[in-house]
Amino acid sequence: MTPAAAPPAGPPRRGWLQRIGLGRPELRAWAMYDWANSAFMTTIIGAVFPIYFLEVAASNLAPSVAQFRYALATTAGLTFVALLSPILGALADTRGAKKGFLGLFVALGVVSTCAMVAIGPGDWRLAAALFILGNIAISGGFAFYDSLLPHIAGPDEIDRVSTAGYALGYLGGGLLLAVNLLWILRPGWFGLPDAGAASRLSFLSVGVWWGLFSIPLFRRVPEPAVRLEEGERELGGPTRIAVVRLRHSFTELRRYPQAALMLAAFLLYSDGINTIIRLATTYGTEIGIGPTHMIAAFLIVQFVGIPFALLFGQFAGRIGARPAIFVSLAVYFGITTVAYFMRTAAHFYALAILVGTVQGGSQALSRSLFASMIPAHKSSEFFAFFGIFEKFSGILGPALFALVLGLTGTSRLAILSVAFFFAAGAALLSLVDVEAGQRRVREEQG
Repeated sequence: MTPAAAPPAGPPRRGWLQRIGLGRPELRAWAMYDWANSAFMTTIIGAVFPIYFLEVAASNLAPSVAQFRYALATTAGLTFVALLSPILGALADTRGAKKGFLGLFVALGVVSTCAMVAIGPGDWRLAAALFILGNIAISGGFAFYDSLLPHIAGPDEIDRVSTAGYALGYLGGGLLLAVNLLWILRPGWFGLPDAGAASRLSFLSVGVWWGLFSIPLFRRVPEPAVRLEEGERELGGPTRIAVVRLRHSFTELRRYPQAALMLAAFLLYSDGINTIIRLATTYGTEIGIGPTHMIAAFLIVQFVGIPFALLFGQFAGRIGARPAIFVSLAVYFGITTVAYFMRTAAHFYALAILVGTVQGGSQALSRSLFASMIPAHKSSEFFAFFGIFEKFSGILGPALFALVLGLTGTSRLAILSVAFFFAAGAALLSLVDVEAGQRRVREEQG
């Protein structure tokens, strides 16, 4: 009896992990670092620590003084990272130490965050110092984490991998924040004496979470090989090569004009994004939105961001990363317009949903689009510049907001003025020739 013929082989089936960009162990391990560090972004930077600093650590200061010192601590940490990142990025590329430098920043972040458990009433100096160290750790580590992306993800998957990382970040940060808020709102359920003790336990949980879930990256993601350019071996050791590279960094960036133009566009529209993130609470308070509603809206952004970050990765696979970023900027433009007319908590929730649909996608695709137009062997150096642009993108928007507020006396017109950054950023992004930028990198890397 003749055996039945085997059915014709079709295309290989793609599992759901592969479809979202996490089909290989090293990709999942890399994305888990987003899950790990996002706890700091939500609990420390976003929802819990700012209130604890103002109401407990700086309770012996006038509110305006406390707010000023909190803002000063934030600025100090970001400025230090902006100055330090380029030289460390160049060293990481020439020494083959991307994971090593990332490990140092993770250790600093874990220790400083866990130490926040010791902050009591009136300890604003200790709180400010630990917050500065934590900001240095979280921001300093991003350059080395992001720089690993072009080494592990191919051109056809880099957008999906980047957005999957953001989705995991939303999920991880949102889950721990929800637990932290439950501790704070109902401390008795967990045997805690009061909300202050629950807040301090939350800080400790962030440090443990950050350290624990960073482990997969260090175990699974390989350290990229060092690649030196012609003539660099004659310069001496890695440190000497790094110094020479740094000296020529801006000249080097001009060799990749599309990546440089992308950075300029990113500076503008990221300024608008960061302004909305940082001033949403202030704006909501002024128009009468209560703190409970604002915390709930913050959680909405986190959990809405999970599926939409993944969807943006799929969307970019169909139409391209740059067109997908255009869509997100159009939504942000609409958000600023709707915010002008906002009156109730329901309106605030609606805006939170809109922000959640585009916040992760716009940031993740900006990361992957930039990564696709830079040489992989210099990724730490170039992502250090990306980080600097991201840090300084929080300056112009709040400044314009404050200027319009001072001239008009209303924050409604001030929030409307932020639309300028989305329009200007989109206009500049339209000039970026992505194919030319990617072709330049392919030709150079052979």
